[in-house]
Amino acid sequence: MCGICGELRFDGLQPSPVTLTKMMECLTGRGPDGAGVVLHGNAAFGHRRLKIIDLSEKSRQPMENPELGLTIAFNGCIYNYPELRAELEAKGYRFFSSGDTEVILKAWHAWGETCVERFHGMFAFVLHERDTGRLVMARDRFGIKPLYYSETPSVLRFASALPALLAAGEVDTSIDPVALHHYMTFHAIVPPPRTILNGVKKLPPATIRIIEADGSRKDRIYWDPPYERDPALASLSSEEWRDRVLDALRTAVRRRMVADVPVGVLLSGGVDSSLIVGLLAEEGQRGLSTFSVGFEEAHGEKGDEFVYSDLIAEHFGTDHHKIFVPSDKLMDALPGTFQAMSEPMVSYDNVGFYLLSKEVSKHIKVVQSGQGADEVFGGYHWYPPLMNSNDVVGDYAQVFFDRSHERLREQLAPEWMVEDDVSRALVAWHLTRPGADTPVDAALRLDSSVMLVDDPVKRVDNMTMAWGLEARVPFLDHELVELAARIPPEEKLKGGGKGVLKNAARQVVPHEVIDRTKGYFPVPQLKYVAGPYLEMVRDALSSQAARERGLFRQDYLDTLYAAPADHITPLRGSALWQVGLLELWLQTHGI
Repeated sequence: MCGICGELRFDGLQPSPVTLTKMMECLTGRGPDGAGVVLHGNAAFGHRRLKIIDLSEKSRQPMENPELGLTIAFNGCIYNYPELRAELEAKGYRFFSSGDTEVILKAWHAWGETCVERFHGMFAFVLHERDTGRLVMARDRFGIKPLYYSETPSVLRFASALPALLAAGEVDTSIDPVALHHYMTFHAIVPPPRTILNGVKKLPPATIRIIEADGSRKDRIYWDPPYERDPALASLSSEEWRDRVLDALRTAVRRRMVADVPVGVLLSGGVDSSLIVGLLAEEGQRGLSTFSVGFEEAHGEKGDEFVYSDLIAEHFGTDHHKIFVPSDKLMDALPGTFQAMSEPMVSYDNVGFYLLSKEVSKHIKVVQSGQGADEVFGGYHWYPPLMNSNDVVGDYAQVFFDRSHERLREQLAPEWMVEDDVSRALVAWHLTRPGADTPVDAALRLDSSVMLVDDPVKRVDNMTMAWGLEARVPFLDHELVELAARIPPEEKLKGGGKGVLKNAARQVVPHEVIDRTKGYFPVPQLKYVAGPYLEMVRDALSSQAARERGLFRQDYLDTLYAAPADHITPLRGSALWQVGLLELWLQTHGI
């Protein structure tokens, strides 16, 4: 787990070591244990290392293999690297390290672009071939590891974090109006390749890109599972689906124990993280470190779920750590939270994960986390209404979109409003493309391949890596997801959602954490935006920078200021926090 960056030039000039150093300085949090630079002709690679597997210097990066003429900068973890290494050794490859980075190098040489299909894990890597001048960029199936890039006709730069590209300079930092529409409509989700800035893009998940020495390129999507019923599985009972899910999840959790350092768990007290703790206990892990965070209540809304995390910690005998954040500490943490965001992310969870990760990183370097279960197993409230939908696009938009295209016209300044409803069109394309049997299947596919990537997954990566903490997400094991995609929607939606997963959990964890109202990572102070939080947001939106940008109509902002708690989006978010967070992020990053 690390931070990567680099530069490829097409104009005959040498890459700049100074530029590379500026990018690497922005990635220090992602890799506090070491740094390295490699320059080859028109290509330069930088790396910040977090030592998790093969703690020796033999696995330092960027890694070169002169015999094969390959150089790589890699961020992530390949969980099945020991098996792949054995397979490659049987083919005659020799290894100088004992980690997973070298396995990627040899796998590329042995199998070419199909090597990514063999990887179980999370990864973003950029690889350079000395003899051809070819550059290879790849990202894991769920985009768990980020990969941003900026390019002009003369140079391509890449990095694990968007601010690193800003530090390199020569970036068009103007706002992308289409991305702004997505941010304001599609619940702050800006799908790849776009970001909120015109000059920065991101490689889509499950994509491998090959860039030739002359700058020509091709992309290949290497994973797109069908959300369709398999006739061979049509006779499976609820109990058989339950057992298959539990077996697959056991495998997923076991895979993510691979490390040369201890592995803990972010324990919210919900069924997902509780199940991970239970399965790790099944594997014989003793003295497991677990961590929970809570906040002060506001407007009568409770700010923690310690009662449930305490129950699980006691039941499984974990070494449990509770972090309670008073309101003044929450305010103090917000600037660092904005700084850690590679893109503006509106969820209140960000500051929770940021503060939790800060504490966890004092104890361990690796955690497992429960993200992805709701998108994979149907845990959200908008899935049941789609069971009998005759208009999946309209019904999905009604429950998920923060506002309609028509309402947005009343809120954005006219010069920033795009003519067409680009967000609805994007969602419609995903929901209606072939490969999903039912409206629920289509929504689950959209949420797991698009929404999940640029909301929960990005949030966890950004906030944990700000403190040099690696987060692993077993619910996004691709074999588990392929299995879940085959399960009939009615099995998933039983019991108020995640029925098949809850039935699996009953075999492992106490029923009290299963038979409860679904919880979220509550940060009520940011939902209701009062007192100092209102002052902070108003100051940002009233600043000279915001006035010059002119993104929002003043009458809309005045309405929000007058009664912030009255303007809550369908997904229970604050409309004022959404617009304020965007401006705060832009100012934090000097845009």
